[in-house]
Parts: sequence; structure tokens; C-alpha cells
Amino acid sequence: MAAYSSGPYFDELTVGDRFTGAPGVTLTPGHAAVHQAVVGDRLRLPLDDALATSVTGFLPAHPALVWDVAIGQSTVVTQRVRANLFYRGLAFHRYPALGDTLRTVTEVVGLKENSRKPDRPPTGLAALRITTVDQEERPVLDFWRCAMLPLRPAAATAHRDDLSLLGSSSPGAPPVDGWDLAAFRRLPGEHFADLTVGRTWEIEAADVVTAAPELARLTVNIAAAHHDGAAGERLVYGGHTIGVALAQACRAIPNIVTVASWAGCDHTGPVHEGDRLTSRLTVTGVRALADGGLVDLRSIVDGPSGPVLDWRFTVVMA
Repeated sequence: MAAYSSGPYFDELTVGDRFTGAPGVTLTPGHAAVHQAVVGDRLRLPLDDALATSVTGFLPAHPALVWDVAIGQSTVVTQRVRANLFYRGLAFHRYPALGDTLRTVTEVVGLKENSRKPDRPPTGLAALRITTVDQEERPVLDFWRCAMLPLRPAAATAHRDDLSLLGSSSPGAPPVDGWDLAAFRRLPGEHFADLTVGRTWEIEAADVVTAAPELARLTVNIAAAHHDGAAGERLVYGGHTIGVALAQACRAIPNIVTVASWAGCDHTGPVHEGDRLTSRLTVTGVRALADGGLVDLRSIVDGPSGPVLDWRFTVVMA
């Protein structure tokens, strides 16, 4: 496969292409501290070593740090990205500990050239399968994303793949076997048994998006749209918005144990540094486990000009 100094154009991609050149990233307390400072998350286990050890037996990395690094590693394909339309079917197969090293393979699984418009440069949609393992090749994450990439001048393709079923499979059970959820349930406040379908929270206190390029750099994200503002206003990395949404969800539901999976995540509008973000969080499903249970949530995030994110995800609760 050819090497690209600034990443491939859409018309240079072929279904089946695999990109393995992203550096491995060892998750350290430094990563965790900077990530928490940027997104302001209050998820208990990554913040409280004593609680984490009593519940899990190790010091888990924050799940958002894990997926941010995996997404960042996948940007070897999407350095020229114009927009990231959605994520689908993200599921944790293992929760890494601090000190673990993540490695990611990104595979092109679908291509669809967009309709041409006379007032815009030509673009296409690249469907990508992202698979992340740790230093022992144990599966960590598996998910799909869809990126909009430019074509080279005068280039054209015949790519017309149907991307509608991308990531439609249901995730398996979360990898929390052996966790002592009863120890977590001793914390004050609401737990799994207290939540019901239809319950909604309005997170009115906004979070201001700051340190956007720093989060991209921290997570080895090299998409030019998040670093180079020469062509216009710099876009905030979508995972930054998701991180803010999770931080707000943790304010509404303080006893979330961890995130199990995403059904999907649609970026419905652009986010820029300095934007104020609020959200509406709704319980859309509850499913009991042998201990505790899974809670399906939907977060609709609003920016200054309207909705910017529609995130459907599932959390573990005690």
C-alpha cells in the first residue's frame, strides 16, 4: 500500500485496505489526568483508586480515554477528514488498566462517493472498522465509524456501497465478570434498581469546550481539521463532544459504574472551541444482569446554534 504524507484521498482507498501504522499508546496516569482536566468527567472508578481496586481488582483507564485513543489511532486513514458522520456498534471486550498499551488496526469496509454539487469540492464516505487490542493481543474495542473525505481534483469513482447497516449487530455482555458490584452499591445515591424507562434529565449548566487541540494531540489524533485552522474555523474532535456528554451524564447519574457499549452516535452539527454545550439525557431501556444491570441512555447535546450530537449508549450500574 502506498504511503501518504497527509493521509489518503477518498479515491485512493479500496475496500479491504488495512492501516496498521499508528503508534501504540501506553495509558499512563499523565494521560488520565490531562484527559480528565479537558472533559471534566466525574466517573467514579477512574477517579478513586481505593474504590476501583475494591470493585475491579485493578486501576481501570477511563473508558472515554480508551475510545479517544482508539479513534485517534484510526486517523492515519482520515487525516484529510472533512467531517465524521457517525460511530456505530462500539463495544468493550476488555477494560484496560493504566499501564496497558493500545494498538489499533483500521480497515476500509465500505465506500460511497457523494453526489456532486457545483459549489462544493467532491467528497466520499469511507466506512471504517476499528479494532483495538492491548499489548497481549487481547481484544479491547471494536467499532465502526464513517468519515467524509475529499477526492483529488478531477478524480471520480464508482463507489456506491450501502452503508446503512454498518455496525447494526448487538454487543455481547459487558466484560465485568468478577467485579464486586455490591461494593459499588454501598455508595450513597441511586443505583440500577432506582432507574426507570422514560426518566429524563435536563443538564442546564453548560460546559465550555476548551483545550480541543490538546485533547487531539493527547490521543494521537492527526486529523488536520482539528489542528489546522488555515482553511477556516477549526473543528473540535467529535470525541471531545462525546466526552462532555458523558461528563454531564455522570452529573445526572453519579453512580454509573462504566460504559458498556454504544448503539450509535451521530454528529448532527459542528462544534468549535469556546462553544457552550448542554444536554438532555433519557433512560431508554433497563436490563438486569446477574448482579446490577445495564441502562440504555440517549444524550442529545445542544450547542449555540442547535443540536450537535445524538448519542445512544449503554452503561453498567450496580
